[in-house]
Formats: sequence, structure tokens, C-alpha cells
Amino acid sequence: MKNKIRKASLAIVLCVGYAFMNTAQAQNNGWGEGAKLEDAEVVVEKNRVIELPNAARNFEKFRIEPPAVADRNVRYRFEDYRLPSQDINLQMRVLTIKQDELNKLYGNYLKAGLGNYGTFYLKGYFHNKRSETASYGANVSHVSSARGPEVKDQSAVANSSIGAHAERYLPGFTIGGRLGYERDKYHFYGYAPSLMDEVDKDTTKQIFNRINANGYIHNQTSNSPLLYRAGVKLNYLNDRFDMSEANIALNLNSEYTIDETSGFRVNADLSFVSHKDSSSVSRTFFKLNPSYERQFGAARITIGANVAYTGDEVNDARQFNIYPQFRIGVEPIKDNLQLYAGLGGDLQRVTLYELTKENPWLAPNVQVADINKGLEIYGGFSANLSNYVHLTGRVAYQNYRNLYFFNNSASDSTKFDLVYDDGVTNVLNIYSEAVFDYIDEVRLGLKLDYNKYNTASLDQPFHRPELMASAFATYNFYDKILFNSELYYIGSSFGRIYRPDGTFVNRETDNIIDLNLKADYKFTTNFTVFLMANNVLGKKYERFVNYHAKSINLIGGITYSF
Repeated sequence: MKNKIRKASLAIVLCVGYAFMNTAQAQNNGWGEGAKLEDAEVVVEKNRVIELPNAARNFEKFRIEPPAVADRNVRYRFEDYRLPSQDINLQMRVLTIKQDELNKLYGNYLKAGLGNYGTFYLKGYFHNKRSETASYGANVSHVSSARGPEVKDQSAVANSSIGAHAERYLPGFTIGGRLGYERDKYHFYGYAPSLMDEVDKDTTKQIFNRINANGYIHNQTSNSPLLYRAGVKLNYLNDRFDMSEANIALNLNSEYTIDETSGFRVNADLSFVSHKDSSSVSRTFFKLNPSYERQFGAARITIGANVAYTGDEVNDARQFNIYPQFRIGVEPIKDNLQLYAGLGGDLQRVTLYELTKENPWLAPNVQVADINKGLEIYGGFSANLSNYVHLTGRVAYQNYRNLYFFNNSASDSTKFDLVYDDGVTNVLNIYSEAVFDYIDEVRLGLKLDYNKYNTASLDQPFHRPELMASAFATYNFYDKILFNSELYYIGSSFGRIYRPDGTFVNRETDNIIDLNLKADYKFTTNFTVFLMANNVLGKKYERFVNYHAKSINLIGGITYSF
């Protein structure tokens, strides 16, 4: 490279020198001595146009070719680095949130007290603690009064019971049962106190022995589309006058969900009653109730039928019955307001086991018949207000056959017979209920049940009052003091009393106002003292003709929980 530069420099120098020599020679010839300036003419052309050729323009003076794209194979190398195993004892502590401790649960308690009228009060309840596999327990009760409102010890009363129950939770279903025994002692004291010395005390005593047992199986806590509850029940009753009754009953309640808006229900009942008194009577009962339900937006419609059979022959009972059923319910405010209306009918099983609890002074050889509710048209509502108030109302017009009434026996006015209306008994029923519940501290309630009876052949709806009402209130004061109050009102009713000459007179019972008060004071978590005051107003009212209730009855005692 250096040689090339030197050669180029030398050539330039030689060219310059040559040019310089020619110029000098010309000057010497033109301007030198002996040279002469000759005459010359210079012509200037004004309109001459100088034209130059178009130069070639090359915009891409330098062109760089892009490099050729070649395949690039990237290779990765993975190496497994392993640390040598070491036994390191890390002293670590995991921080956790402390869970709330469960409140101690007392599954057992004993409650005992004493009161006037020679009253002894005992209640006991025993149950297992929290368990996810089984529930079982037992209970005992004894409440007795050595004296009553009339004729002293001949109006004494005693009610005793003992029972046990158990449930076993298995995968997909639950099985359980109950077993109990009750003994109730009463006296037929509905006679004038002036006759006390003339009445044989032994004939006024009545004792009922009751045995009840039932078993059941259900899957109502499962997610199966088919839910069922099946059971078998045995009730046995006998009294001091060689009356006995045995009832074996089977029942099945089932429902099948087709989808979220529709489903089927099938309920069935079967009962066999054997009644022995001066004669033996067998009574068969069967009822099948299939229905279909479907949801249409906010409305739910139920269509079905009630097919029932009774073996009764009392008062020319209609043995085979079919009742169509229809019900529509509308929920304009979800979970807060429901309106419903419908029609239907039913056959209701009646037994001495239940009748003797309602009226323990029944006469021997009464005729028992199932209640036939031939037609019922009803409508009502259910509403929740502010999550604290629950309102319920219902109006129904009902037609009954063989609706029983209690009336004083013609042969012995201290005992009661069952009498029936010869024909159809029409009943207008109005029921309402209001409950206020505030965080388990204050609870108030009011119930009204009005029944207007229109009998076909009876003078009066004997011992069935038109209006029954009740009000209750509870107040929990810092889980230390618990107050309870109950106020009952039962309107007057009528009973028929036969005179020795064969005539009779209808007697009206009292309007009953009964106020009961109760207070519990918790000394410790285990010990509580209580005081109960029944019939605080002290009225010896008559619920049944000739049978007065106790005046004010005070009972005080203690409760032990463990």
C-alpha cells in the first residue's frame, strides 16, 4: 500500500513540472524581445445556447447484500446438580389461628320440686354428647298431686312416664326408634261434694297404662332424588275397668324429584285396631295419597287424590272415600311472603289412646269412629317481616261426618260418652299466629283458633268451644335469669245433664282465662332454681261440665345439669 502511494506522488510531481516548463516557454516566445502584437477581431455571439449532455444519476452508489439466512441449531445442556444428603433438624413452629372452643354441652339434667296440693314434680332427661354416628337417650317424668280442687284426695291425679330413644346414622340413611311407658291415674270427682260420704272411693279411681313403640328408617338427609321415610308403630292401652286397645300402624312418606321444578309425592298409611271392652271390635284403616307438584315461576301447583278406607260402621260411616286435591301457592316475595289456596278432603284416624289423653273421664263402651272430612276449601298466607316477625293466617270451610263430641253420660254424669252429629257438620275455621323472635333474648307469640260449628242434629257442639287463644312471652336476661309466661283463653261450651226424671238441661261451662308464670335463676352452670305459678288468677274454671280445675298452684325446686 505504501509503494502505491509513493508512485502516485511521483507521477503528480512530474506532471506539474512539465506543465510549468511549457508555460514558461510560451511566455518567452510571445512577450519576449522581437515579439509583436498583431491585429485581431473578437466576435461575441449573444444568442448562443450552451447545451450540456444529461448526466447519468446513480442513486445506488453503495449496495450491501443482506447476509444469507442460515439454520441455527441451539443446543441446551441440562445438568442435574444434587446436594449431598444431610440430616438437618429444623426448629420450626407453624403459626395457626386458635379455633373457638366448643361450649361445654350438658346432655343430662334432673329437675325436682314441691308445691301446694301435695304436688311432687320430677323430670329427668339423659342424652349422649356430640356425636356424628349416633344419638340416644332416655327420659323420666312424674308429676302428682295428692289433693285436687274438689273432694280432697278423691280428685288426686298422677302422671308418670319413662322412655328411651336412639338413632344410628349410616351412609345414605338413618335408622331409629322409640320405646315408652306411661301410667296416668285420675278420679271421677265430678259429683257434688255433699255426696262424698255416699260414693265408694274405689269406684272413682281410673288408671291408664300406655305402651308405645315405633321404629323408622329414612334417607331424608341424603342427596338422592328419591327421599323416603318408612315406619312401624305399636300403641297399647288398657284401663282399670278391663278396657284395652291395640293399634299396629305402618306409614310411608316418599317424594321423587324429577327436576328442579317438578316432582311426585306418595304417602300411605295402614292401621289395624283391636278394641276390647264389653265386646270386641276390629277397625281397619287405609289411606293412599299420591300427588304431583310443579313450579311455574313464582307459583307452585299440586294436583293429587286421597283414597281412603275405614272399617267403621258407627253412624252409617262411609267406608270407601276418594277426595280430589288441588293446591296453588304463590310466592310474590321470595322467602318472605307466600299465598296459597286449595281444596281437598281427608280421613283421620281416631283411637282411644289419644281420646283418653284429651278427656280422661270417658265412660266404658264408647263407640269410636274415624273422622271423615269430606270437603275442605281453604286459603291462607305466611309472611316474614324484618327477620324477627313471622305471621301465619288461614281460613277454611269444612264439612265433617262422624266428628266426635264429648257429652255427659245419661247413666252417670261424672263420665262422658262420645256423640256424633246425624248428618254433616259444617265448620268455619279461622286460624292466625304471630311470633316475634329477637336473637334468643325476647320471644313473643299470639295464636287464635276460631271454629264456628253448624250441627245437623245436635243442639250444641258439646264441649267444643268456638274460640281458643293463647299468648306467650319469654325473656332471657344475660343467660342468668329466664322468664316465661303463658296466657290461655278458652271460650265457653255446653254439656247436657240428665235429671233423674229423664229430662235434661244444657249447661254452659266457664270462659277460661289461665295465666301461668315461670322463672329460672342460674346459680352456676350446673345448678338452677325455678319457681312455677299455674293459674295465677285463681279461677276454679270448668273445662268439662262438673270438673273444676285447681286454683293457683305453686311449684318450686332445683335443676342439676351434668
